[in-house]
Amino acid sequence: APIRGPVRTVAGNSAEDGIFTPIVKVTRNIMGAKEFNKLRGKGISLHSQVITEFCKQIGADNKRKQGLIRQAKKNGEKLGFL
Repeated sequence: APIRGPVRTVAGNSAEDGIFTPIVKVTRNIMGAKEFNKLRGKGISLHSQVITEFCKQIGADNKRKQGLIRQAKKNGEKLGFL
């Protein structure tokens, strides 16, 4: 079996040019990275729950739900939230 390298965990992306990037950076500097990442994780979790509930209401399957969650992540990166 091929030997795999170490698993890399990434806690957030660095969207350098999003419209909200300056606010995110200032907030992270004020709160500290650990507390900021906790808040960020809660926000992502809540947003995923909203997407899940929306998909239940409209009868969308899991594949569609995962696509919406992936799209939300891409949009967050572009806007500088992540």
